[in-house]
Amino acid sequence: MRLPERVLMSVLLALGALTGATSAHADAIDLKPFKTTFTAEWKGMTAGTTVLELRRAGVDLYSYSSVSNARGIFRMAFSETLTQVSTFRLQDGVVQPLSFRGVDEKDREIRLDFDWARQRVTGVAKNHAVDLALDAGAQDAMSLQIHILRSLATGQVPPTISMIDSDKLKEYELRLEGNARIDTALGELDTLIYTSKRAGADRLTRTWVAPALGYLPVRAERIRGKKTEFVLLIESVDR
Repeated sequence: MRLPERVLMSVLLALGALTGATSAHADAIDLKPFKTTFTAEWKGMTAGTTVLELRRAGVDLYSYSSVSNARGIFRMAFSETLTQVSTFRLQDGVVQPLSFRGVDEKDREIRLDFDWARQRVTGVAKNHAVDLALDAGAQDAMSLQIHILRSLATGQVPPTISMIDSDKLKEYELRLEGNARIDTALGELDTLIYTSKRAGADRLTRTWVAPALGYLPVRAERIRGKKTEFVLLIESVDR
């Protein structure tokens, strides 16, 4: 069996777009370095892994990276390592992306630079130039989740948020669903559940975060209609 390359690419890229957190018991302002590993399951099989790492790059300046690899038979469909890196700062306590480097689902380079003084984002995506106006609070694919999880920690989750997706500014809807206690590789954990989806789309991401672990995501599902496309599961955390 051969998993279509586009599907596997989406799985591995989504790993980076679904995670980010503070260290255990740190408050929403005190971001501390961490390194965590997730696995992606497709129809009950392990499709790949992602290692995410948050590093401090200066005063209120951070680098957040995602390195994903296919596993087993899925390497027949996609064998390259996928890397995404967001550099962001905390501006008056708000996550503000400065640059994003990565690839899209067709392995095309994405290179974005944020100029908040001019309120423009420029660069390259989908093999052409990008030059877009920035909304206040707009995020890139990686910084988005740091922003959401800091919002969860303070109990102030916005109903919508803007994200630069390759060469377009898109709006996503956020919704809290409730609480659940689930089994994880780290043991049983009480979690808070929320969903995110593009406005008007039929595909959403449901994420379980653990308040006891500084709102670290421990499980996530990508769902289209009533079908679960894949599942992401936490395996380890290193601080």
